Amino acid sequence: MCGIVGYAGDRPALGIVLDGLRRLEYRGYDSAGVAVVCDGELLTEKKAGKLANLEKVLSERAAEDPSGCGASPIGIGDGTTGIGHTRWATHGGPTDRNAHPHLSPDRRVAVIHNGIIENFAKLRTELEDDGVQFLSDTDTECAAHLLAVALADLRSAGQPDGPQLLAAAMRVVCQRLEGAFTLLAVDAAVPGAVVGARRNSPLVVGRGNGENYLASDVAAFIEYTREAVELGQDQIVLITADTIEITDFEGQPASGKDFHIDWDSSAAEKGGYDWFMLKEIEEQPQAVADTLLGRLTETGEIMLDEVRLSDQDLRDVDKIFIVACGTAYHSGLVAKYAIEHWTRIPCEVELASEFRYRDPVLDRSTLIVVISQSGETMDTLMALRHAKEQKARVLAICNTNGSTIPRESDAVLYTHGGPEIAVASTKAFLTQLAACYLIGLHLAQVRGVKFADEVAAVVEQLHQVPDKLRDLLGRIEPVRELARELRSEPTVLFIGRHVGYPVALEGALKLKELAYMHAEGFAAGELKHGPIALIDQGTPVICVVPSPVGRGLLHDKVVSNIQEVRARGARTIVIAEEGDESVVRYADHLIYVPRTPTLLAPLVTTVPLQVFAAEIAAARGHDVDQPRNLAKSVTVE
Repeated sequence: MCGIVGYAGDRPALGIVLDGLRRLEYRGYDSAGVAVVCDGELLTEKKAGKLANLEKVLSERAAEDPSGCGASPIGIGDGTTGIGHTRWATHGGPTDRNAHPHLSPDRRVAVIHNGIIENFAKLRTELEDDGVQFLSDTDTECAAHLLAVALADLRSAGQPDGPQLLAAAMRVVCQRLEGAFTLLAVDAAVPGAVVGARRNSPLVVGRGNGENYLASDVAAFIEYTREAVELGQDQIVLITADTIEITDFEGQPASGKDFHIDWDSSAAEKGGYDWFMLKEIEEQPQAVADTLLGRLTETGEIMLDEVRLSDQDLRDVDKIFIVACGTAYHSGLVAKYAIEHWTRIPCEVELASEFRYRDPVLDRSTLIVVISQSGETMDTLMALRHAKEQKARVLAICNTNGSTIPRESDAVLYTHGGPEIAVASTKAFLTQLAACYLIGLHLAQVRGVKFADEVAAVVEQLHQVPDKLRDLLGRIEPVRELARELRSEPTVLFIGRHVGYPVALEGALKLKELAYMHAEGFAAGELKHGPIALIDQGTPVICVVPSPVGRGLLHDKVVSNIQEVRARGARTIVIAEEGDESVVRYADHLIYVPRTPTLLAPLVTTVPLQVFAAEIAAARGHDVDQPRNLAKSVTVE
């Protein structure tokens, strides 16, 4: 998600920090800011929009103050300790006031943050009760205030100023935080030191000569050093110009993992992968985990990001339309199965480009769920506006805070998946699925169809998915080998039933987008009604098989469909859950995925199809990240 940079050394920090942020621009962001310790002062600047906006303000500031710490031509001066941040908005819109760094009330402490602090609402209430005034809508500001309190308490207890004080205070703060976070902080009273903390969010140390670096990605410092240290889970790191000290959250000495970076700066942006899409496929476990963070309250209720609908509004809903385009449309097709099963409300899924032109029957009791990664998809936006004109209520699932679609909706659930650089969506699809499941559970709970403990049980199953994805990705190489073997095939067909049918559609779409191959997805039961005529000797058919547990009849039907295509010469590639031995005899190639409840299975069965498409595209010599004729955000209707 966001970009984080920290520096402690003997050179002016500002230029190094800004250079690091520039190298992290590929990650996507909506605001930027810096803080530099200079002559016992903390000098900061932050600005919504691109990094150029921040640099312009810094240059103007330098021109206005040509002396002292403002003597640097780029604004804040010659301080040799600094931190910088590019923010992808989560809590609070992409505005100047919500940009990082966030400061303590005395403006002596600055904090930047990646991730989500789950218990921030509770912490904010406690701080406000103690008289703290908040200046932003972010969860991050809680950490800044807590760090200031911890520093004051430790000083009152007699601990002397210095780097160790800053590290001790950070440990106090981290023991109070829940969720996923990377934190960096500086204190004007502790020049020469930057402290960082990591839980479920990346942080690496760059080991220099007389200077050290902290960053969310090695791309930030690769021009200065190739020696790095990867922090472990729940660790604190304190850097000065000459030292790197790592402890756990309890203060016990710890160690990170040393490694040498042998990529160039371009490859570093991709984490060493040849394509951004491959990196984003690997990021999916964390992206799904981030979507789920902080969604379940202490009373077992699902929490959305922005809600301008009452519970009674949701109880009054008698029909749901899910409206989206492309990959987002496929996530909606999966959601239909879950939402109708959990809520017993009729649910239809519509292509946004067709929705308003067929004059749908909408009223105040209709809920429209619109899904868009960018929040600017024009077809989806126009469908939303048509729904609002008909007085329907609109709930948005989106990845981009502050974009048009969330602003014009009655309620919002942000996926928090972080930016996608590759045009073809991968982690956006999985995070949209996770968000759709949360919407279904929220509606079921509000309407009294499911109790809090039932919702919590499904949420727990969702929380197990990231580990299952890591396991699956760790043994995905046979899929890559198969893709390279099939790169010259003219056609690949995909079949599935129930939630496997939208997965088949998504698999075919990925192959069309990336490899420019003829690919079609079918409901497996429809084969005998026409598509089976496409099967020729050796035609690859990818079959998405549901779990035999609890869905035995459905499973057996798909196995029958596999036999039908195999009898006509198809080369069958079967995706089935681990332990399903009944499909072995019918599979020319068998891809096992971790066992997952049927409704949630698309979160794992889709991943091999993403890898398959990307690998075929690469083998055919195509640009995996920028397929021909396509754009990331479709802003025309």
